[in-house]
Amino acid sequence: MMIQLTRIYTRSGDKGRTSLSTGKRVKKHDIRVHTYGTVDETNAVIGLARLHTQTLAQHDAMLARLQNDLFDLGADLCTPLDSAAAEKSTPLRMTVLQVERLEREIDAMNAQLQPLASFILPGGTAAAAHLHHARTVCRRAERLLVELAALEPEGVNTVAIQYLNRLSDHLFVLARHVNDHGRADVLWVPGGEQKGEHD
Repeated sequence: MMIQLTRIYTRSGDKGRTSLSTGKRVKKHDIRVHTYGTVDETNAVIGLARLHTQTLAQHDAMLARLQNDLFDLGADLCTPLDSAAAEKSTPLRMTVLQVERLEREIDAMNAQLQPLASFILPGGTAAAAHLHHARTVCRRAERLLVELAALEPEGVNTVAIQYLNRLSDHLFVLARHVNDHGRADVLWVPGGEQKGEHD
């Protein structure tokens, strides 16, 4: 599918409204727009992580696929499931195959990790820190999508919710994987176990 963007600004959003793919005009703070905007934010943070995975071919290829998936997800969310436009055409939708691929990758990576003996803090390597950031933004996108589905139960592809749920797990496991298979993870030290510098 070839997309050509000949003009970047249109001035059509100057009054705080934007268009869904159906042509319907909605407020820019509409929860649907907020949801796919947060999906876009997740994608941007993954882009930052990729600056630190360029020498890790397997991981970088995974992240490239995730970024493309997230564009698919944005397209899915931009066309409500129950819209007339969706009934007349075949809009791009998230599929179970995309969810299953995430699950296979999670299982394969997790099998190579050090067992978790504690909660871990976001950090370790730069790549892992960005992946943890992406994970938290993804969780926010998932919460928004669940809220959208509660408000518009006939308008949301339930596979999209499954995908975001698995994606946050995938990003968590991948963050550990790039942290030397978990050996470079930063472990949480609960408050009662911390010692002051003068102890």
